[in-house]
Amino acid sequence: MLDLVIKDAEIFDGAGSQPTHGDVGVSAGKIVEIGPRLGAAKETVNVDGLALAPGIIDGHTHYDAQITWDPFVDPSPALGVTTAVLGNCGFTIAPCKPQDRDITMRHLTHVEGMSLEALRSGIRWGFESFPQYLDMLEKQGVGPNVACFSGHSSVRTWVMGAEATERAATDDEIAKMADLVREAMAAGAVGFASSTAEAHNGEGGTPMPSRLADDKELRALVRAMGERGRGVYMLTKGSKTTIPYLEEIAAEVKRPVVIAALFHSNTNPTAAFTWLQQVNEARARGHKLVAQTSCCPLSMDFTFKSPYLFESMQAWKPAMAAHDLQALKKIYADPSWREAVRRELDERHGRLLFNSEWRKLFVVETAKPQNSKLEGATLAEVAKSQGKDPLDCILDLALSEDLDTTFVAQLLHNDDKEVGKILADPNTHISLSDAGAHLTFFCDAGFGLHLMGHWSRDLGVMDLAQAVHRLTGQPAKLFGIEGRGLLKEGYAADLMLFDPRTVDRGPKRRAHDLPAGAARLTGSAVGLHGVWINGRQVANDKGFCADPKSRPGKVLRSFTA
Repeated sequence: MLDLVIKDAEIFDGAGSQPTHGDVGVSAGKIVEIGPRLGAAKETVNVDGLALAPGIIDGHTHYDAQITWDPFVDPSPALGVTTAVLGNCGFTIAPCKPQDRDITMRHLTHVEGMSLEALRSGIRWGFESFPQYLDMLEKQGVGPNVACFSGHSSVRTWVMGAEATERAATDDEIAKMADLVREAMAAGAVGFASSTAEAHNGEGGTPMPSRLADDKELRALVRAMGERGRGVYMLTKGSKTTIPYLEEIAAEVKRPVVIAALFHSNTNPTAAFTWLQQVNEARARGHKLVAQTSCCPLSMDFTFKSPYLFESMQAWKPAMAAHDLQALKKIYADPSWREAVRRELDERHGRLLFNSEWRKLFVVETAKPQNSKLEGATLAEVAKSQGKDPLDCILDLALSEDLDTTFVAQLLHNDDKEVGKILADPNTHISLSDAGAHLTFFCDAGFGLHLMGHWSRDLGVMDLAQAVHRLTGQPAKLFGIEGRGLLKEGYAADLMLFDPRTVDRGPKRRAHDLPAGAARLTGSAVGLHGVWINGRQVANDKGFCADPKSRPGKVLRSFTA
């Protein structure tokens, strides 16, 4: 007798094939039969023609810390995700020496918008090395399946300590880092992740450690990753890291290079397509470069206590180095500092995260009742009504409310026509949820539901079979995840049941349920009727439904890529 039969489903196999109608039988966590009128089972679910597909593989998450206190990494499983890839950008928490724990958490607070109080209260430090981290996850159990990158910034900090954010490494230090990467790969890392992005700053505005790496260090660590003939090199690239340079690395180590973050900008509309063309030309030459993009507009909620969207600016460095709220407010009030910011906004227009699109920056919530009439207005509108320069206007408003005013900026990837062209390229990796990070700024953990609803059903950029493939079979192949990503006999029963007519992500909402009561943005699903991880149901049409003590996921440690 089968453990589970899902009857009368439209079956999407994850390979991009058109759907077939039938039943799916599951035993011992695996798909064992697909066909019409399967026999008896301990549990039978009649789905009346709903769509059944493999679970979503989220290839760009930052759940490294959260998973230590929340094995189900809420909200991803209730949004269709059955496998999460951790450690992107190299912002991991392993390896980590006890004396480096606090600086690691303070860096994460800044670069990934995580609450320091939540990290200090929540992280379970039952490890030091990367292998010990994987062992700990296996011992405590995980909700979804997880794969973990070896992270450059953590490796650099382990070897160099505080100097990791200050200078280039010596040959001896590079050798020690390479040994750590080899150790991680032997233990089951999916690859090696790093960042050269200018927006990636740690505590006090100091560059994250990986940004101090020179060419010698970077090549040595990627070579160490690829020595076993497997592993994916993942990089969030800065403006000085070119696609031709990354093609050289891909050619040298003969490993895939996943490059983030490909976003369309209205103020620099050709840049994303130039990047994508260079990637595709490299692929045509036999070098596997993969552009990682998002299917969600990049928008951020923020206050001026931590305004991430401005922090890639050189002029913003004094504010990032402020030691307390009063010092920060003094800088914000300084006319000469404001003028420096204004000048850089003008000189680097089109090359920043925020490019003076004041009409796309909104007042969300004011702290004082007398200002509530501003809620919902754009900064362009507020500035015009007050006869002020927009930068002066937003800073004056924030200062008048002790920096508690909440704003939202619509930054990138918000032109459906142009973004649709990027998503339609069959070789782009659609991901970039950043789930687990920037928790007070945005929540894109439901990106897969948005792809199937908005982009497939509503706009027709790709058919549903292709949308499912881009979320399941394609990333499984990219990362070398064996036995997952397809709805196929012998494969893991990671399943997602949904209604194609309604599937989408729901509105975001603010919750105060992190450790120490810290706030985050979260969201729920629309049109999602069931999620199974290794044959065990974790979500239904009402959301998460598993026993929180159950841990159906696997820590993935064997890959073919």
